[in-house]
Amino acid sequence: MPAQLSVIGLIVDDMARSLTFYRQLGLDLSPEADQQPHVETTLSGGVRLAWDTVETIHSFDPDWKPATGGPRTSLAFRVDTPADVDTTYDNLVALGYQGHKSPWDAVWGQRYAIVHDPDGNTIDLFCPAG
Repeated sequence: MPAQLSVIGLIVDDMARSLTFYRQLGLDLSPEADQQPHVETTLSGGVRLAWDTVETIHSFDPDWKPATGGPRTSLAFRVDTPADVDTTYDNLVALGYQGHKSPWDAVWGQRYAIVHDPDGNTIDLFCPAG
């Protein structure tokens, strides 16, 4: 049987700060999760998105170190309309998150924008253009 993607894991410095960001994207994450060392949610399609604190990772991999040289993980979130790309990007930047590339009409036929989550991961926002 071929390997099947089941979980995408993010390693975070501050669980509450990270989950606050992802709530802005519409993920249903309980307030109690902010105090947990490991959090998971199931996305549409069945893949789970998980967050682990650095301390949790060190509990089983004491030699773990973060990647250097820039983000190596990118998550792409589809929204309903081109206006939603713009609004979501603007709202996140207004809340103090780092905008990387303002919304634009990409040559591949999508409205697109890029922000960084609190841990520097690239978050793409997109929808079909027009």
